[in-house]
Amino acid sequence: MTTEPQPNTPPNTPQRSRAVFSTEDFRLIREAVGTHLQAVKDSPESIKYANLFHRLGRVG
Repeated sequence: MTTEPQPNTPPNTPQRSRAVFSTEDFRLIREAVGTHLQAVKDSPESIKYANLFHRLGRVG
């Protein structure tokens, strides 16, 4: 799959970035991280998951 440059666009112009995840995806990921957070709540890595859970909540 190749992308054709847009007309009147210089060949070295970077392409516009596109979102990788939708708002619904963030909700699902946050739910999954929350479930995993309960499973690892007594481990040292739980802080990292708690921070990720919090950041995902700020997206949606």
